[in-house]
Amino acid sequence: MNINRFPLRAGHAARAFINNSRGATIAERVEALNALSVQDAGRVLCGMPLDYAVNILDRPELRNAAQILALISAEDAARLLHGMSNDRVADVLLELDGETRARLFSSLDEPVRIAIQHLMGYPPRTAGGIMTTEFVSVPDSWTVARTLDHVRQVERSRETVYAIYVLDEVSHALLHVVTLRRLITGEPDASILSVAQKGAPVSADPLMKQEDVARLIRKHDLLALPVTDEHGQMLGIVTVDDVIDTMISDTTEAAQRFGGMEALGQPYMKISFAGMIRKRAGWLAALFLGEMLTASAMQHFEGELEKAVVLTLFIPLIMSSGGNSGSQATSLIIRALALGELKLSDWWKVLLRELPTGVVLGAILGLVGFVRIVFWQSAGLYDYGPHWQMVAVTVFAALIGIVTFGSICGSMLPFVLQKLRLDPASASAPFVATLVDVTGLVIYFSVALLILSGTLL
Repeated sequence: MNINRFPLRAGHAARAFINNSRGATIAERVEALNALSVQDAGRVLCGMPLDYAVNILDRPELRNAAQILALISAEDAARLLHGMSNDRVADVLLELDGETRARLFSSLDEPVRIAIQHLMGYPPRTAGGIMTTEFVSVPDSWTVARTLDHVRQVERSRETVYAIYVLDEVSHALLHVVTLRRLITGEPDASILSVAQKGAPVSADPLMKQEDVARLIRKHDLLALPVTDEHGQMLGIVTVDDVIDTMISDTTEAAQRFGGMEALGQPYMKISFAGMIRKRAGWLAALFLGEMLTASAMQHFEGELEKAVVLTLFIPLIMSSGGNSGSQATSLIIRALALGELKLSDWWKVLLRELPTGVVLGAILGLVGFVRIVFWQSAGLYDYGPHWQMVAVTVFAALIGIVTFGSICGSMLPFVLQKLRLDPASASAPFVATLVDVTGLVIYFSVALLILSGTLL
């Protein structure tokens, strides 16, 4: 292949890649290409045998596939795209701008264009959005021998041949699934139906969420899950490696959002300085504004603080305990929702569970705080004043209320976000901590007023 949009001479990085990657595996070469510039990676790819270059471009781990294809000639890009799997081509084209996408799209053969356009029409993060249309299917009238011959002929152009899908010869609806192991052990003259799995095959709707697809694959221990329309006709298959790739990407985004920032959308070392600032500044500013409410709460209780300065010693303890309990509850509920262990309608069950849990956890922390004050006072390490016993009781009672509130708030917030059709992972730990900090101070000083009124206050 010739590149007509690159410099005539390869860069130093490209020459080093060619010299150093002899004998490397596909995965190792993908990693090495990710370290090159787009131009050098494109020149290296176009200097490889076509089949090898296609195998590399087919790997989702290759980060700049769309940019590389945009820079090379339409003729070379068409060769590469025709060799790639349809679902990967659809993903790559969706990353390009409209003009470049149209240019590359027009270079494809009509059957390939139709298949890819069909894939691009499904929403992302659904079975249709991650499926491939390259699977092995045969009519129910075929024999084992004829099916084996067919597999030998088409295996290089199919995503996987570990499962063969048996279709009704008239309606083309999915009837059965035959594993490759059963196929090769069957009698050659026997009907393909004689080696098919018993019962109706497990399948997915094209609009099924990818989390539900992953659960089906895990539940039934499948290597690929057929996707069918309302008439039972096969649209494609979702392979287990596709599910793993998309779930890893989603988990990365969720972890970044849970840390209190926007998802980066690209590797940490690849994002620009300005991009990093944009992704992080908005959330930090929002959290800072939220923490300003903490200052407002403290100003409201300024008089009480002046009368009982000893109360300020426990503010960090109080605030961190409530935030930690809320973050714990949020983490547990987000994970349970993601795994399907909880549904939106289960919120009241979670509330009834977190209420006593928060009380007990708060009592444990309160007891630790109470013992600490008693020990410090008795050992002469610090003098909490003549009413130190009541201060200890205040800390004990306040921690019960704050930890309980944090647990309830942290567990309910993911349900609220899901009800609003937002990602529950947006209930980030810093966000929950900020929310609980403000209310924690109010609870703390309210308990202090109730217990210490007439003595310190």
